[in-house]
Amino acid sequence: MQETVVKLPISTTLKQPAEVDDTVASTSRNTYWASQEGRPVIDLPWQAQISLLVLFFTFTVIGAVYFWATSSHANYAWVAPVMTGLWIVAGVGVLSLLYWVWREFSRFGTELSRWAIRLRKGDLSARMLISGKSCPSRKIREQINAITEDYHALSRMQQKRMDRQEKYLAQKKRHLSILYEVASCVNRADGLEDLLKCFLQTLKDVIKAEAVTVRLFDREGNLRLVSSLGLNVNAIKLEETLPSPSCLCGSAAGERDIKMRNDVAKCNMIIGQPLCIGNQDLEMLAIPLQYRDKVLGVYNLFIRKGRYDKLEDDELLLSIGQHLGMAIEKANSDEDMRKLSIMEERTRMAHELHDSLAQTLASLRFKVRLLDDSFNRGAEADMWHELEVLENTIDEAYAELRSLITDFRAPIDGKGILRAVERLTERFRLETGLEVFFYHNWALKDLSREVELEVIRIVQESLTNIRKHSQASTVRLLLHSNEEGRCSILVEDDGIGLPDPLPEPNPTTGEHIGLRIMQERAEKIGGEIQFESEPGEGTLIQLNFEAPPTKKLSDLFGV
Repeated sequence: MQETVVKLPISTTLKQPAEVDDTVASTSRNTYWASQEGRPVIDLPWQAQISLLVLFFTFTVIGAVYFWATSSHANYAWVAPVMTGLWIVAGVGVLSLLYWVWREFSRFGTELSRWAIRLRKGDLSARMLISGKSCPSRKIREQINAITEDYHALSRMQQKRMDRQEKYLAQKKRHLSILYEVASCVNRADGLEDLLKCFLQTLKDVIKAEAVTVRLFDREGNLRLVSSLGLNVNAIKLEETLPSPSCLCGSAAGERDIKMRNDVAKCNMIIGQPLCIGNQDLEMLAIPLQYRDKVLGVYNLFIRKGRYDKLEDDELLLSIGQHLGMAIEKANSDEDMRKLSIMEERTRMAHELHDSLAQTLASLRFKVRLLDDSFNRGAEADMWHELEVLENTIDEAYAELRSLITDFRAPIDGKGILRAVERLTERFRLETGLEVFFYHNWALKDLSREVELEVIRIVQESLTNIRKHSQASTVRLLLHSNEEGRCSILVEDDGIGLPDPLPEPNPTTGEHIGLRIMQERAEKIGGEIQFESEPGEGTLIQLNFEAPPTKKLSDLFGV
């Protein structure tokens, strides 16, 4: 198959034939002006020269006759008529010469005025007439015509430049319009599949292509057909996977160049059936899909022969490939982020469940075993006692479930961390009846939502542990921060303290992992949590972290 590598256009300054002709003409005119420099611009024709010679001879004869007549004191009758005739001839000659000079200058002025009027009206073809070599103003007329020709050539050159600029701007406008349609399609897409379908339809419409395909590299390095428009249904199955190095698309991706196959009919012969629906007299273009330095695949355009101009279309097609590559990479990143977010949410829910409903259900399981033992022994009193305890435990589990549902809603109302902790404290006081003291010296106006959520969860976990395990009567909470973002949160109780040694976490049952979860939350916001406890002296939990205040849009614009 005939394959043609289409290189990227290199910006060079090439002179068109018309520009070369103008340059040669300009050089010729410069040579002419150099040859005319210093030479007289008024030429006396031979008629004027003969007239001047005749006048000179006549005045010479008049002077000679007059000198002869006065010096010889001759008194001839013919002298007076001869002198009169000579003076009449000389006068007529002088008047004729003056009239000729006046006529030439008058005609020159008239024609110069007509030339100027035509030129001001935009007629750059206006020229001064030259009536043969006998014209005394011939050289001036030639120089005026040369100036007009220079101006005309400059005008033609400027017009050609304007035409090229208009063509360039029209091309750029078309490119921008296509890129806008592609970018708009990318922004409207919801997910990778929707993105590819929208992209193919938009590209097919704006490029006027017969068919469009997108191929992406799989893990084995093969080009897999992920989306197409305008291909034959049977051909899609045969073209689903292409070995990367041995095909035109693979070469385009490997060399990061646009490649073209002049005749799709040869592809039809290879797969044994038409590749596209409808017309088969097509060319196929393979354009790489790139994101930064990474090649994601290629997209193919099937267009009618002769419609592709590599010098004008290469930049556009590569830009479209970069836009689509960026959109595909973003879609993949969004999908990865969505999966990661789901995993993080599941982990968070597991953290929330471990020390609430899980422990209550573990206690319920233990009480069910006690009830079973009492039933086997036949101890009716113990059975009723265990049933009552079991009922209370179920009520407690239900209450914890309702509380957990409320906690999952994250008590953040947009009024800041102080408001959220205050609500937690008030709720804790109402549920436990303990004496709770809440102090704060908080300089930060707001925190990012992620940091605020983790801090509130740590406070929730601390209060939950106090309620379930501490047997405390008094609880103290202290929040402190400065304007630089250094924050400290302290939760203290006067209960029995932490057991020594601490029980090992049990990943299977989910028990005794609360402290570790609090440490994970502190590490997530770049902070550190400390536990201090003495048997019978209570427990102190202190969270330290740095959290610069978030900037709002109004702060950026000084509103």
